[in-house]
Formats: sequence, C-alpha cells, structure tokens
Amino acid sequence: MIRRIKRKKKLNDLKPISTILFHVVLGVVAIMYRPIMQVYVIGCVFYFLYRFLTRKNKEKEVLIACAYMAGGEVFFRMTKAMVFYETGKYAVILFLLFGMFYQGFKRKAYPYAIYLILLLPGLIGALDYFAGDLFLYRKTVLFNLSGPISLCAAALYCYGRTLKMSEFLQILDTIVYPIIAMTVYLYLYNPAIRDVVTNTASNAATSGGYGPNQVSTMLGLGVFILFTRLLLPYKHKLVQFTMMFFLIAMAHRALLTFSRGGVYVAILIAFAFVIMLYFSSGLRMKAKLSYKILVTFAVTFGIWLIAVSQTGGLLSNRYANEDSLGREKEDISTGRGDLLSAEIDAFADEPILGIGIGATKIYHIQHLGSALPTHNEISRMLAEHGLFGIIALLILIFAPLSSKLQGQQNIYFYSFLGFWFLTVAHSSMRIAAPGFIYGLALLNLTYGKKKKNTLPRQPTLQARKK
Repeated sequence: MIRRIKRKKKLNDLKPISTILFHVVLGVVAIMYRPIMQVYVIGCVFYFLYRFLTRKNKEKEVLIACAYMAGGEVFFRMTKAMVFYETGKYAVILFLLFGMFYQGFKRKAYPYAIYLILLLPGLIGALDYFAGDLFLYRKTVLFNLSGPISLCAAALYCYGRTLKMSEFLQILDTIVYPIIAMTVYLYLYNPAIRDVVTNTASNAATSGGYGPNQVSTMLGLGVFILFTRLLLPYKHKLVQFTMMFFLIAMAHRALLTFSRGGVYVAILIAFAFVIMLYFSSGLRMKAKLSYKILVTFAVTFGIWLIAVSQTGGLLSNRYANEDSLGREKEDISTGRGDLLSAEIDAFADEPILGIGIGATKIYHIQHLGSALPTHNEISRMLAEHGLFGIIALLILIFAPLSSKLQGQQNIYFYSFLGFWFLTVAHSSMRIAAPGFIYGLALLNLTYGKKKKNTLPRQPTLQARKK
C-alpha cells in the first residue's frame, strides 16, 4: 500500500514533464504552421472555462486560466493567434469575473473598486482631443483601459484570498509553460543571430518578429520564476533539470532581444526575492542559497559571454549605452525621457482631470512631432487622469502594503510588486502580465508543515507477551 502511494506521488511529481514536452512541440508547430495557433487560443479559452465549471477548486482553476493567458499573451501575439489584439487581457478579465460571480470578493478589497472609479473622469477629457470621432475614441479608450481593468479584476479577486504554497507554485509553472513554447519558437525563428544583428537597437528579428520590449519582459518574468525554483526546487530531479535548462535558454534569448528593460527588472526582483528568502531561512538553508547563488553568477557570466560572441560584441555596446562603433549615446532612455517630460507638461496643463484617456499620443504629436505612445504608466496616469490619477496610484502602492502589515504571508510579495511597478514604468500596461502578477502579490500563502508519521505504532515485545 505504502509503495503504491509512493509510486503515485512520483508520477504526480513527473507530470510537468509531459506539459513541458507539449509546449516544446507547440513552439515547433507554431513555426511550421502558424494559422493553427488561432484555433489553439480559442480552444484554450473554452478549455479553461470547462475546467472552471466542472472542477471543485475554483480558486485555483481561475488563477491557472489567467496565468496561462497572461503567460502566453506575447507568444500568441507574436504568432498572430489573437482574434483581436487585446484577447489576452479580455480573457484574463473574463476568467476573473467568472471567479467573482461564483465566489465573490473580500470587502476589504474595496480600494481597488475606488481605483477604477477614479479613472472614469478621464473619459470626459478625452472627448476634446478626439474631436467627435467616436470610433477612434471608443477604440482608444478600450485599448488604454484594458490594462487597468485587468489589474483591478486581479486585485479584487486575489485580495485576502488564501492558497496553499503548492497550488501557488503550480500557478507560476502555468505562467512558464507558454514562455517555454515562445523560447523554442524564438530559437527556430532566427537561428543565425550574427546575420540579423547589425546595430545596438532593440531587435525585432531576434524577438520572433515582434516587439522586443514585450518579449524581453515575458522572458525576464520566466527567468525570475525559474530562478526562484532553483532556490525552491521541484520534487523530481528530471523536472528540476529540464526547468533549469529552460532558465538558461530564456536568459540567453532575453539578452538577444537587445531590450534591456525585461532583463534589468528580472535581476532586481530576483535580488529582492533572495533577500526575503535569505532572512527567513535557517543556517543550513542559507548555506545552500549561498552556493546556488554563486553557481548562478558563474552560469550567468557564461551566458553573457556566449551572447556577446554571437552578436560580435554589439550586445556589450548596447548595455554600455554605446552605438555599433563604440560611441556613447546621448540618451540612455532611447527617447523615453522626452515622452516623460511631455507627459509631466500635460499634467501641468490639466492638473485636476488630466488631458483624458488615450490623449497622450495626440499630445506627443502636437508637442514633440512624434506619434510614439507612452512607455510609462506612472506618467501616463498623471497626464491623462490628473489628480485622480495620483490618488489611484497611491491606492495601488499602499493597499498591498497595508495588507502586508496586517500579517499577509507571501514570499513573492515584494518581488511581484516590484515586477508590476518596474514593468509599467518602462513598458506601460501593454500586456496582461503586470496586472495579473500584481494580483498574485496580494494572495496569502500557507506553508504546510512536515507531516508526522501517521502509521499505527507497532506493539512492543512486552505488549505482545501480555
């Protein structure tokens, strides 16, 4: 009986391998026959809805569905699989609404409802900028509000909710699986790196033909999650080895995008996680952590050398803020500083209501002669929502800190909050991941204690004689 239980546990521990293999095949299929990806994404939505409706643990099912769509959003966009551009965010919102319909949300989560209400006055200000073009107005508003709405839904659902650590780690694995498929796709999309790297700008060719900023962000998130699993290892060695292989692959491809944002964010939040884990561990665990971190530094240096060699030294120029000839660039922010300055000016022009949702792009055209969209969600909130935007930002910062002070337990709290803040500061809310990860930071995690031996005690020799 005991042997059967042990075998069953071993098989359960090996389950991720079949899922990993499936996503490796998915990456190959996507490169060979891209149209099938549209069918796959639609199938995913219905599959997760079916799982939610038929399984008992609805909390876990909702978050797994959201995790998969948030983790796969950039890959699905890259492969032209989305029915419409914001399918990922809308799917996340849909699943969370289903969850709240069946399970509700905590009353203490009300600040996030206020956060969403504070964004509504921006609808009025935007009307002046769109000059009666209602179609463009509706399209712009939906595009710019989809990110904040998905964040609000994630926060409302997750705030004050409790999950087991084992369930939480399954959710993180679910984020990683489509990133594995994307990593395979990237290697097959452009195997000859030297042929397509000709300067130090962000490189779409090494990013699967898609936006390097978003690709770097998702690869960075995958690197962070798998790095935490180096420190909190999987139960089965084969799963651990396979995931560490993809950790190295994701780090390599993140560097080759030439987009620094996702790489820097991954490093910073990994540092925050190590600090939290180190100070909450015993001496034995600290010794293991120190060894693993030293190994990580060595492997990272090796990945860096390989990537620099593949790019003919241009990657090191990129991170040194130099052009292909080694000359220092004037603007390290690649134009983001000018956008930030313009958005602060827009806030100064309309400090109460702001210039309106989506109006920053038009403001950039009028004042900078450039149609570039905003890259900073913080300055966008100030410019488009004015004083209401400041209050909304304060809610997003202080509401989670308040829950932490009330005894919330989540080893990923500061790292996930950092991922949200740093990502929206350099990439705005173009993808669902920052908002969903923000929601995960609000979960309370229970860490199961070691089970005591519950087998019946064998009678002693004296008891047998009696």
